[in-house]
Amino acid sequence: MKVILQVLGWLLVLQGIGGVINTLFGWWRWSHEFLLVNLLPFLRGYEVFAAIVIGVLGLVLLSAAESLTRKGSRG
Repeated sequence: MKVILQVLGWLLVLQGIGGVINTLFGWWRWSHEFLLVNLLPFLRGYEVFAAIVIGVLGLVLLSAAESLTRKGSRG
């Protein structure tokens, strides 16, 4: 379970960072089809905010994975 949370967390963090950078600066035109915020049509116009929320959700998942590690080592 910890590994799944970590992988999903890092994936969402990378999606968030990539979405913010691509939306603000447009450096990675080739990655337009790989970013989640660009694939969802109802997020059009809110890409930066959605990318920030996706990145924060990734950090929450990484935190949850870490708390599973600490909880397992205590007991």
